[in-house]
Amino acid sequence: MTSASRVGGDRIALKTLVGPNGDAHVYEPKPADAIALAGADVVLTNGLELEGFLDRLITASATEADIIILTDGIEPREEPGGGHYHFIDGQAIFHAGAYDPHARQSVANAKIYVENIVGAFCAADADGCEAYTANAERYLGELDALHTEIIERVAALPEDRRTVVVSHNAFGYFEGEYGIHFLSPQGVSTESEASAADVGGLIREIRDQNAGAIFSENIADTRLIEQIATEAGLPISDVLYSDALSGPDGAAPSYIAMMHHNAQAITTGLAAN
Repeated sequence: MTSASRVGGDRIALKTLVGPNGDAHVYEPKPADAIALAGADVVLTNGLELEGFLDRLITASATEADIIILTDGIEPREEPGGGHYHFIDGQAIFHAGAYDPHARQSVANAKIYVENIVGAFCAADADGCEAYTANAERYLGELDALHTEIIERVAALPEDRRTVVVSHNAFGYFEGEYGIHFLSPQGVSTESEASAADVGGLIREIRDQNAGAIFSENIADTRLIEQIATEAGLPISDVLYSDALSGPDGAAPSYIAMMHHNAQAITTGLAAN
């Protein structure tokens, strides 16, 4: 369940373009997506260049919907090197961008998303504004509890056991908010295979920074992270959810479930190794 569905409840008909375990960076829109946009009253976007396909799709659809950028009001993190890599099907794919688009990895930022959603829905459906506001207030309370939970989980870890390795650089806002340091093969290689020297450099960084756990991601190719885990002598602890939720039967079918799972997996992995 998305934040939009939590706020909108049964007053909205929600169409999600990039579904469970999907990667918005590389999504290829379908004709049905243009039709959906053409008939929409509101189009919600992450912004910060996460959905590279969306500007073209909006133009092609000729939609008259209000286009709402959910990261408006968030202080964005600059992307080191002007972008980041995903490793997909063995290929290192570079996603250019001045700013890190993964803002929802901080619960404080997710609350700003909710406020932007309420404003958009109230503007489009004034009669429903009271319901949208009430739904949001309940949801914001749950987000406050989630934020406290994550802080408490991390605080229980020794300060020298707060570094992990992930597939790509999608957790910068989590790091800034909660104090877990993430290493990733971002920029390790622009080729389909990272060289032995590339991996060796990352392994040294893992050891120098006493990284305590390694995680794969639901949207990423696992081959490189498996190689890194083998070289570092650490097992892959769990799967983290970065750019997309899971399906309804998975570990992260909603935003709150995603953040709860990630925080639990990270802190459990660090405590165990």
